Amino acid sequence: MFESLIGLVAIIALFVIISRQQSRIRLVERELGALRSLVLSGAVPPAAKPSEQATPDDAPTAVIPAVAAAADIPSPAISEPVAAQAPAMEAGAPIGEFVSGPWAPSEPKAAEPAAPAAAAKATRQSDVETALGTRWAVWVGGIALALGGLFLIRYTIEAGIFGPGVRLAMAGVLGLVLVAGGEFIRRTGFKVPVQGAAGAYIPAILTAAGAFILFGTVYAAHGIYGFIGPALAFTLLGIIGVATIAAALVHGQALAGIGLVGAMVTPVLVASQAPNPWALFGYLAIVLAATGVIARMRDWKLLMAAAFFGTGVWTILYMTDAPGANLSAILFVDAVTLAVLALVWLARRGDETAPARAFDWPSIMPGLFVAFSALGLSVDPAFAAAGYALPGAVVIAAMVAVALYRPLALPLVYAAGLVTVLIYLGIIPPTSIASDFPGGALGVDGLPVATSNALTLRIGIGLGLVFIGAGFWAARRFAAGMQIRAASWAAWGVIVPLVILLALWFTFGNLDRDLVYAAAAALLVVIFAAGGEWIARAEEPPLKGGLAVSFALGGAAIAGLLLMHMAFDSGWTTILLGAAAIVPALATRWRVYPVLGWISVGAVIAVLGRVAFDPTIVGAGFLSTTPVFNWLLPGYGVPALAFGFAARQLARTTPALPVAGNGRPRLAMEAAAALFALLTLAMLVRHAMHGGVIDMGAMTLAEQSIYTLIAIGAGAILVAIDMRSPSAVMRYGSMAAGVASVAFIVVRHFVVLNPLLTDESTGQIPVFNLLFLAYLLPAVAAGGLALYARDKRPKWYAQMLAVVAAVLAFAYATLSVRRLFKGEFIGLWSGLGQLETYTYSALWLVIGVALLTAGVWLKSQVLRIASAALIAVAVLKVFIFDMSELEGVLRALSFIGLGAVLIGIGLFYQRLLTRAAREA
Repeated sequence: MFESLIGLVAIIALFVIISRQQSRIRLVERELGALRSLVLSGAVPPAAKPSEQATPDDAPTAVIPAVAAAADIPSPAISEPVAAQAPAMEAGAPIGEFVSGPWAPSEPKAAEPAAPAAAAKATRQSDVETALGTRWAVWVGGIALALGGLFLIRYTIEAGIFGPGVRLAMAGVLGLVLVAGGEFIRRTGFKVPVQGAAGAYIPAILTAAGAFILFGTVYAAHGIYGFIGPALAFTLLGIIGVATIAAALVHGQALAGIGLVGAMVTPVLVASQAPNPWALFGYLAIVLAATGVIARMRDWKLLMAAAFFGTGVWTILYMTDAPGANLSAILFVDAVTLAVLALVWLARRGDETAPARAFDWPSIMPGLFVAFSALGLSVDPAFAAAGYALPGAVVIAAMVAVALYRPLALPLVYAAGLVTVLIYLGIIPPTSIASDFPGGALGVDGLPVATSNALTLRIGIGLGLVFIGAGFWAARRFAAGMQIRAASWAAWGVIVPLVILLALWFTFGNLDRDLVYAAAAALLVVIFAAGGEWIARAEEPPLKGGLAVSFALGGAAIAGLLLMHMAFDSGWTTILLGAAAIVPALATRWRVYPVLGWISVGAVIAVLGRVAFDPTIVGAGFLSTTPVFNWLLPGYGVPALAFGFAARQLARTTPALPVAGNGRPRLAMEAAAALFALLTLAMLVRHAMHGGVIDMGAMTLAEQSIYTLIAIGAGAILVAIDMRSPSAVMRYGSMAAGVASVAFIVVRHFVVLNPLLTDESTGQIPVFNLLFLAYLLPAVAAGGLALYARDKRPKWYAQMLAVVAAVLAFAYATLSVRRLFKGEFIGLWSGLGQLETYTYSALWLVIGVALLTAGVWLKSQVLRIASAALIAVAVLKVFIFDMSELEGVLRALSFIGLGAVLIGIGLFYQRLLTRAAREA
């Protein structure tokens, strides 16, 4: 009883509020008409001030200017009293349909200045009062009406007052009364009376409550009492849902959402012993088409997206749950979805080539679900076994066609392309396959994978041609004004064929060498390059080389990479990849496309990947043991030469300064040329020293030396790039590379891997041995970097490198002397001979004099100090070690040599100082 009273009270309160608001509206309209008459006659209200007479356009503060109604609320007909006053109102300033509320004073007063705090307080009070009286009351009232109807039915059931038929009839009558009441209020001239109350449009809420009750009534008649069969219940619920959506044309988008939810839930509410997919999808097609028409008329994007979402969810549920899914039904609902999108929703959507609108976002929903159904038809074992892969491909082609027909449906291209990529990546056989899988099926860990057969091959060729043709045609069409759209089409026109070719090669081709697939890759190179040029000629200005052209030419480069892997072995692939960097660099003579330089950089990345995967170029088992003249020389040397030539060509055809990144590819090619030149030398030395074996075992001094050389070379390269194109990353990166190389030298060359301490073999070759690679080459490299960075980096950086270079040279000379006396193994525990000991003294003195000479010539204080330190060490060795260890003539020669050197140094400094004094 209490629940029914709530519904009754809510209904009474609703009518009281409506009548009160109607009387307030009529009162305000009369006051506005009187005020308008006064303004037109030239009279001024008695309370007006002289200053107000000069501004006759000013309105009383009780009247709020006109505010446009919400987009989804129609303009109902005006009642008779209002229509009688319309001519008088049209003659002057516009008067809106919103007023300050039903509580406005009856007499308009002149505006008077008020304190800001008081005005803000009054505004807050008015807002709260408006919300409570106009919005919350309507919302709660609508909910109460809907629940009241259901509670009334529940009460009659519990009390046993009426039979089921009477109760359902009463509920149906209540729902119809609410719908009719909403329509009556709308037709009698209802307008939203208060600004901010557009969301509480009473006719719409009454209609929604009535639709809610009608849905519940029909469901109860079928699901609870069984008065009607599933067919009739299904039909009635569908009619209610579609009618509710149609009523939204005059009541707003929210009501359409309620009707759409009810229509989409209807198949769940109505259970059937023998479900018919055609009944389901026929019903969904009607709902989708009706929603599309209504959403198109009002431009309700959210409603259209929700309709596509609901239809797509039903399609996927049917495909996953139904063991014997009907292919025709699936294709039917996909076709209806695409037709509604192309012929209803996107029909005459304005200027589809406007740059401000690249795509229509509700198209994401049909693209997602239709593509997912195509994926299921192609890869699901049940569908694939039934031969549904071809219909799935047809669905993908239809998506591309719709996107061509309606350019705003661009998401369909992304969905179709992504699904095609997933399908053909799925046919690639995994690396580990169960060879005796039961039944002969292919699988991994018991999970079936996508089937691959001749049909898959033919479908792949067909889809590749579809994406190439559509992608390049659309890219040319939009190249002049819609760069993002053109780039999207060009990208998928390149990505999909490349993935299909790669997947088919892995699945059906010969991975060692396959000239048939190599010919297909060569054909793609020609098509993509020609397509890029075709698109570029349609650009504005022509031959600009925008994003679409970049994707086309980049696809040609990737196809060329596949061509080399398919047609040649690993050695020739690496060499040809390096040489291929010349082609885009030469192309800059005729075209100024920005992507050409970056394609050369891509060749560098590809070669680096090949070298990292197999440093021996042709495999350890096929690498010759002949020093220098083996696969390492062309494998590293040819790319170094090609990168250097490409850098030189780009320097001629690209701007000298890296404006907008134009010079970056040239700098990258210069860096790559220097790096590969260094790698060529380092790898040849290591190959010669290890007897033709380059392994990846425990790190040796030779391997560490290569890393050190690379670090020093990287520091020099980064300095060069930074000087041409200043960058904080390049500046600090070059210094970090130099510091890292010094750390390698100090820790690993001098301590951890020092052959004096490890007794590692230094090699049998007299000059080009481990000492040459580990000490002399790093000394030359560090000294060269110190000299190059002298005025380009902080003083401490250059001095650090100079000291390390001097120490490395000293270590090389000293260890070479020991190797001369001890042979291949120079471990410290093998002892010292007298002649060896004397040779060290003489050598150190010579090196000290050389360092002194170099320091004076280069004006380097660091080298002169290093010279003094080394000579001091030699003096200490002679007076402490040689005096006790040497005997006879060697002891005498040691002291004589030391004395001669010291006197010579003194004479040299005296001459130097005398010359400096004369010049001063």
